[in-house]
Formats: sequence, structure tokens, C-alpha cells
Amino acid sequence: MLNRLAALTIGATALGLPALAQAAPSQSGPSIISQILLFLPLILIFYFLLMRPQQQRAKKHKAMVEGLKRGDTVVTSGGLVGKVTKAGDTEITVELGDNMRVQMIKAMVIEVRGKNDPVPAND
Repeated sequence: MLNRLAALTIGATALGLPALAQAAPSQSGPSIISQILLFLPLILIFYFLLMRPQQQRAKKHKAMVEGLKRGDTVVTSGGLVGKVTKAGDTEITVELGDNMRVQMIKAMVIEVRGKNDPVPAND
């Protein structure tokens, strides 16, 4: 069995050697322009599907945070809902209940609801 396997391996190698000897003429590889043309569509797809939407979300969040004012109802990244009582440059004070106020970083706000917007029901 082992001899037969060795004979098949030698036979396959002998059949493959002429194919290697007839290799195509040597080239230095594909040109730089063809490589760029290959990767350009991939880069564009990556940009329009991943990077651009993230930049737009970040810009919208920044505008929302900069527009915070006293009286806005906010939802924080921790899930707390409260009313802004004081807005500073980087921090806000949020009233969560009667005589319960917390101070937090503005960037932790994920949603701003208007003064009269209804709170969605938990169905």
C-alpha cells in the first residue's frame, strides 16, 4: 500500500514538471493602475456604506447636544429620562424626579424630546 502511494506521488510530480517548465513569460506583476482600478470600487463602497452615514450621525448628534436648553426633556445613554434644569458648555443638570437632580456630560444625551412631546408607550 505504501509503495503504491509513493508511486502515485512520483507519477503526479512527474506529470506536473512539464507544466511548470512551460510557465508564461516572466512579468513584474500587474501594473499599479490596474491595482488601483481594482481597489477603487471597494474603497468607494466602504466609504458610502460605512463612513459617510457614521459622519452624518455624529454631526446630527453634535447639533442636537449643542441645542440643549433649559426645559428640554432628554433621554440619556443610561436610559434615564429627565428635564434639563441647567445647561452649561459641557455639562447639564437634569431633574429626574421631585428634588432629584443629577449633573451629567452633554454627550451622554441620546435623544431630546420637546416640552410637549408625548412619551411613547411600552407595549
